[in-house]
Amino acid sequence: MTPALPLIALAVTLATPAAAQTPAQIATMRKTIAAEEARTVDLLTALVNQNSGSLNLPGVTKVAEMMRAELEPLGFAVTWEDQKAAGRAGHLVATKSGKGARLLLIGHLDTVFEPSSPFQKAVREGTRLTGPGSGDDKGGLVVIVAALRAMQAAGTLKDAAITVYLTGDEEKTGTPLTVARGGLIAAGKAADYALEYEGLYVEDGKEWGTIARRSAASWEIRARGKTGHSAGIFNEKMGYGAIYEMARILDQFRRDLPEPNLTYNVGVLAGGTPATIDAAGVDVTATGKTNVIAADAIARGDLRTLTPEQDAGVRKKMAAIVEQHLPLTSASLSFSDSYPPMAPTDANAALLAKLNAVNRDLGLPETPPLDPLKRGAADSGFVAANVATIGGLGAAGTGAHAEGEWVDLTSIPRQALRSAALLTRLSKERSQR
Repeated sequence: MTPALPLIALAVTLATPAAAQTPAQIATMRKTIAAEEARTVDLLTALVNQNSGSLNLPGVTKVAEMMRAELEPLGFAVTWEDQKAAGRAGHLVATKSGKGARLLLIGHLDTVFEPSSPFQKAVREGTRLTGPGSGDDKGGLVVIVAALRAMQAAGTLKDAAITVYLTGDEEKTGTPLTVARGGLIAAGKAADYALEYEGLYVEDGKEWGTIARRSAASWEIRARGKTGHSAGIFNEKMGYGAIYEMARILDQFRRDLPEPNLTYNVGVLAGGTPATIDAAGVDVTATGKTNVIAADAIARGDLRTLTPEQDAGVRKKMAAIVEQHLPLTSASLSFSDSYPPMAPTDANAALLAKLNAVNRDLGLPETPPLDPLKRGAADSGFVAANVATIGGLGAAGTGAHAEGEWVDLTSIPRQALRSAALLTRLSKERSQR
């Protein structure tokens, strides 16, 4: 049996009259979460110990079955959206009808750690659990389960309309996106509120709320030049060659594109005669001599924007820069989309305000809106254009996507209580759908 966690995070009181609508229910939620701490940590340990790298399709499916076993007893109808057509395992979708506002809870089953990684097992030291995906996003999965179980014990789950949508490829999306995320987008359009359970952001002991995330896309530039003896470089017959053309483009990006909330990293670069890149866009090769003008240059990078308008605008600027060729060179620019932005809308801010009202009533720290530059992209971006969305409702921890990733176990009861109370309040609102 796993030792119980400290109850400091749950030592809360109802502080304002607004919370008095369900004082007994809140007390039951708090008591249930505390009583089930060992169960929750055991579930987290089991989830972490099951490898579910995005490309480990059987492993992702096994984690889905573990979550099915948690959600079906709570009254959810659980289905599996097979994604083999998109090159991935699938998505687990659990639904429960109800009378009030329709709530969409988003998490993911996969991690960045494939079976080839040496980082495979959960290790607990005190209130810290280290392991692959412990925070991203298996900590979020157990927060969802703990919150729903607390609601069931308090009698507030029965009439709530909730969909739990757990993707199997958040860390490496399948293609095409119309297949890989079509179901999630539809679920967002049907919901009144969306809540995303990636890790809680904590900095210097202060907890933050997520009302915005930037997009994630990649770009590729292929430059071509006339090759020949280097003695002819820059003249009217030979021009500037592919590497100078690429250097011009990238330096003009650096000088001309900067604006708030925008980044455009160059991740890989090669130039020579020839220069090539593999189909995955990761490994490059180049051959060249100092006395040969380079025929090819290839660069790939990422693009992160805060709003659809910013995204469209910067792509237009990038295309215009690429088209300003040096003499006797050419270049092309292409984009590959992964995640749309979760723009900081008034609706998102209003939903965060509802969470902070819960925080005040429970005596928990309020979570002000986080600078979107401090978070990466997530599945919440696929629904945020259609529904009020907040994120970062999972467990706190650090080191995501790296060996040594760990989660703060004391944050799980706190996050579960926040969610149980918030979901209960939202479920009592009238649906606008």
